[in-house]
Amino acid sequence: MKVLICGKGGSGKSTLSALIAIALKNRGYRVLLVDADESNYGLHRLLGISHPVSLMDSLGGKKGFRQMTASAFPRTLDAVPFKERIRINEIPGDCITESDGIKLLVVGKIHHFGEGCACPMGVLSKMVLSKLDFKENEIVIVDTSAGIEHFGRGVDAECDMIIGVVDPCFESFVLADQMRDMAIKAGAEIFFILNKVDEKTLDIMHKNIDHETVIAEIPYLNAVFMHNLEGRELETSFLEIDPICQRIEDVKHKV
Repeated sequence: MKVLICGKGGSGKSTLSALIAIALKNRGYRVLLVDADESNYGLHRLLGISHPVSLMDSLGGKKGFRQMTASAFPRTLDAVPFKERIRINEIPGDCITESDGIKLLVVGKIHHFGEGCACPMGVLSKMVLSKLDFKENEIVIVDTSAGIEHFGRGVDAECDMIIGVVDPCFESFVLADQMRDMAIKAGAEIFFILNKVDEKTLDIMHKNIDHETVIAEIPYLNAVFMHNLEGRELETSFLEIDPICQRIEDVKHKV
């Protein structure tokens, strides 16, 4: 099963991606966490593991990847990556780091000034997810870049479930409406997590997000904030994550 986590920048999607991965691992699943955010460099630290070689870099960077996939280079078509179905354990070993049942795959990052857009990372993300097979006890969690560009790339259509993270911000409400509409067009189920809620904001969030699509309400958690601030591994599990995992399992049984 493939679950895509999305939301606006700063909504907490990377932190929740890590917490969900940890919680699913504690439920006995083998988890592959895919870092598809080309500008966030902190996901591996939340898991307490080293940063692997990115998949894009292993393919020769943007230039090498373009040469592999461009029709102008027919001599390289045999080298086009992910033409065939692939299992998680068949992903190149140097592109995976693992800790206690959670594997991390990084698609690619922006490294240098003026290197160009992140479009090749989007193409590679879709390519990998479209060809990825998994066993019954394996779940793939995809942490996306901020906003809705991944919908435009068609990445979401390769996933079984979309989870939008909504924080107390009007921009987040507007984005949630766009994500819902695009998920419908992609033929994917979408649910929402209300994040960083408190007594002052919860009623407003309920008025702006369809309650039937909300699978969890996560309060502002100071322990999580401090782990993020200090760049430390997330060491704490939270009961608030359990309903998210339960809904993932419910959808998984229908897939």
